[in-house]
Amino acid sequence: MAKFDPNIVLEFYANAWPTEEGVRDMLSWVRGQWIPFDADALSQFLGYPLVLEEGQEWEYSQRRNRADGFDEEAIAQLLCIPGQDFARTAAGRQVRIIRTNMTTLTQTWMTLLLSNILPSDHNSDLPLPKCQLVYAILTRMSVHVAQLIADAIYLFTGMPPTRHPLDPDKSNRALGFPALITGLCQSFGVPVAPSKVIRPPITRACIEKYCTPRQAQGDAPQAAYAPPPPHQADPTRSFGMERYLQHLVCQQAANHRGHVQTHVYLYQLSLSQQSQGFAPFACPTPDQFRAEVAWPGDWPEAHAGERLQRLPVIQRTHAWMRR
Repeated sequence: MAKFDPNIVLEFYANAWPTEEGVRDMLSWVRGQWIPFDADALSQFLGYPLVLEEGQEWEYSQRRNRADGFDEEAIAQLLCIPGQDFARTAAGRQVRIIRTNMTTLTQTWMTLLLSNILPSDHNSDLPLPKCQLVYAILTRMSVHVAQLIADAIYLFTGMPPTRHPLDPDKSNRALGFPALITGLCQSFGVPVAPSKVIRPPITRACIEKYCTPRQAQGDAPQAAYAPPPPHQADPTRSFGMERYLQHLVCQQAANHRGHVQTHVYLYQLSLSQQSQGFAPFACPTPDQFRAEVAWPGDWPEAHAGERLQRLPVIQRTHAWMRR
């Protein structure tokens, strides 16, 4: 179905509440009709993509439920371009794979996964559980797609709405599977009026534009660390250590002058508001500001072209700070 009915989708999610507390019945009430969205109902609607014998489990589920079900190194080797790996925490735990580090095939399956099976509001990376799912698909493990979609819909029904930042009467959360829900309701006799177009299918042009690693598009290969060009390698060699430190000192002094001037403007604004009868906002006086910052003073500034000399620290403050 290339279009969906937004009113049917909203009504489906609004009425997909459990009939009893603690019961996962996976039903919704749409236009006077109960619509089941459990794995069996979705499997029938999708044409039975996976047929399991009595008591048989699908391989991906078995692996997912075992602590040693997946080998992260094997996942990274299959899903990543050469030389890339999982993004890790400070403790070294694998958490996700960045999209630009994925192969074209991985990015293609990721796009399909995040659009049709496990919807997500962003596609810049893939968390470890979803990496395991893509790995299972690429290695031809049995995957119960209908069960995954049923679990995702059930998860959507329990999510609290988030308000739009500009219009509080609207929700800021996108609802998943709009075309599938429209078609599912229609299959149970609910009249629908599809009006909104879903995103276009994944084509070769889409894959070449959005799913190709950068180096394959002509960019330089990505690396974990790229040293700067020789002329930028070490500023202390190009300018001399003393001159380089003097430059840093001047930068720090400039930052301090900017902070002081900003405080003066804010303090004058608070005095102006007070004189006009408004309640002044809390702003320290210049003396209080200097005491809080405890600026140690500036190094003397050197003019460009002059030979730098070692000079003692001069404690000075700006005259306009003493006003």
